[in-house]
Amino acid sequence: MKSLQKNLIMSFSLLMASILAGLGIILSQLFPVYVEDAVRSNTINTGEEIAQVLENSGDGLSDDQLIEVNKILSDVEHGKEFNEIRQKLWLIIGIVLVGAFLMMILFTIRMAKKHAQPIDNVTEVAIELAKGNYRARAFEDETSNSVHLSTSINILARNLQDISKTREIEKERLKTLIENMGSALLMIGRDGQVTIVNKSFLTQFSRKLTDVQDHSFKGVGLPKELEDLIDFVFLTESSIRKQLRLTLKQDQRHMEVYGAPVIGEYGRWLGVVIVMHDITDLVRLEQIRKDFVANVSHELRTPVTSIKGFTETLLDGASNDKNTLNTFLEIIHQESNRLQDLIEDLLELSKIEQHGFSVEHTIINLKEVMMRAAEMTGPRLDEKNMVLKYNFEQDIFVEGDFNRLIQVLMNLLTNAITYSPENTTITMDLSETESSGIMLIQDEGIGIEETEIPRIFERFYRVDRARSRNSGGTGLGLAIVKHLIEAHQGKITVKSSIGKGTRFEISIPKKQST
Repeated sequence: MKSLQKNLIMSFSLLMASILAGLGIILSQLFPVYVEDAVRSNTINTGEEIAQVLENSGDGLSDDQLIEVNKILSDVEHGKEFNEIRQKLWLIIGIVLVGAFLMMILFTIRMAKKHAQPIDNVTEVAIELAKGNYRARAFEDETSNSVHLSTSINILARNLQDISKTREIEKERLKTLIENMGSALLMIGRDGQVTIVNKSFLTQFSRKLTDVQDHSFKGVGLPKELEDLIDFVFLTESSIRKQLRLTLKQDQRHMEVYGAPVIGEYGRWLGVVIVMHDITDLVRLEQIRKDFVANVSHELRTPVTSIKGFTETLLDGASNDKNTLNTFLEIIHQESNRLQDLIEDLLELSKIEQHGFSVEHTIINLKEVMMRAAEMTGPRLDEKNMVLKYNFEQDIFVEGDFNRLIQVLMNLLTNAITYSPENTTITMDLSETESSGIMLIQDEGIGIEETEIPRIFERFYRVDRARSRNSGGTGLGLAIVKHLIEAHQGKITVKSSIGKGTRFEISIPKKQST
C-alpha cells in the first residue's frame, strides 16, 4: 500500500508537470510570433535609419536601392545568427521550466514530509495494533500539526497493551485455577464437543488430553450415569446436583456431580459445564461414623446387659445361694473390667485423635522397647504354649516415645497371641535403614483376607468378631496403634495370608522432622 507521502509527491509532481507543460506549449506558440514581429519591426526601423543617415549625408538612395537594403536586412532575419539566438532563447526557457519543476518537486517533498509522514507513521502503528502488536508507538513531533493524532494513537496503544496484559494475567490465573482445583471440570460446547478439561478429570478418569479435547463427550468413554446427567442438562437447560457412584480404575468412587448450562450474553446458549467432586472419603468416613455408633452401642450394651441381668437375678433371691452368688459376682466383675477397658480405650483413642496430639521425642533404643514388650507378654505366651523368637541383637536408636512404642508392640503381640492357635511361633525382628528403624512382628495365626486389610485399623473392626469378643478385646487396639505410629511420623504395613499368618512391619524415623 502506497503511503500518503508518496501519493502527495506524485500528485503534486503530475500537477506541476502539467502546469509547466501547458506553459511551455503556450510559450512555444507565442514566442516565435513575438520574435518575428520584433525582428521585422527592427529591420524596418533599421532600414529607415540607414536611409535617413545617407539622406542627411547628401547621398540619398533611390527606391531600388532602398528595396535592396531592406532585402538584405530581411535575409539577416532568417540567417544563421538569428537561428542561433533563437535556440539559445529556447534553451534558457527550457532550463527555467525544468528548474522551476525541480524546485516545485523539492518543495512538495518537504511539505509532504512535514505533513504526510506523521500520518503515514500513525497509519503504520494503527496497522500494527490491528495485528495485535500493542508495543508499537507513533513518533510524536511537537512541531507537527498531527501531534494530537500521534499522542492519541499512543494512548490507545498503551491502553490496549494494559488490557492485553490484564487479559493474559486473568487467563493465566483462570488456567491455573482450573488445572489445580481439586474437583474434576468438564466443559462441553453446544455441539457436544469437549472444549475445556482439567488435570483432575484426566487423572480421575485415566484419560489423555488428546483423547478428550475437541471430542464428543459420548465418544470419550464416560460412565453411563455421567452421560445421562449431561444429556439431562442439555435437554432441560437447567442445573442439577446429584451424587453418583462410578467405577473408576476398577474402584468404586462416590462423586458429587454438579451440571449447569452455560448461558452467554443475550441468552445465547454456549454449552454445559460439569463439576465433579470426589466425596469417596467423606462417604467412607460417614459410614465409619455410623459403624462406630452402632459398634460402640453394641459393645457397651453387652456388658451392661450382663451386669444388669445378673444383678436383677441376685436381687430376686439368688444371693441366698453362696455358690450362685460367687459365680454371678465373678461374671459381674469380669464384665465390669471389660466395660472399664472399653471406656479406657475409647478415652485413649479420643485423646490420640485430638488435634495437636504429640508424643515425647527422646533418643530411645528400639532393642530395649522390643525386649520390654516381649517380657510383658511372656505369661500370655505360656498360657497357649507359644514360642517367641526374636532377632534384635544390635542397638538401633531413634527419636520417639518409649512408653508409647511399648504400647504399640503390646497391642500387636496381644493380637498375634489371640489370633494364633496353640503351639505356634511368633517372630520379632529388628533392622534398620539409613533413615529409619524397622520392627517386625510375624505370627502363624488365622490370617486376614486381602480385601479386609485396609479396614483393620478402623475402630471396632474385627476380622473374627465372635472370637475377638470372647477374647476380651475391645476392637480399638489397631486404631490406637495406627494413630501412635503416625504421631511418630512413621509407617505401618501389613501382609497376611489366610491360614499362614500375618506380618506387621513398623518403620520409625531415626530423626523426627520439625
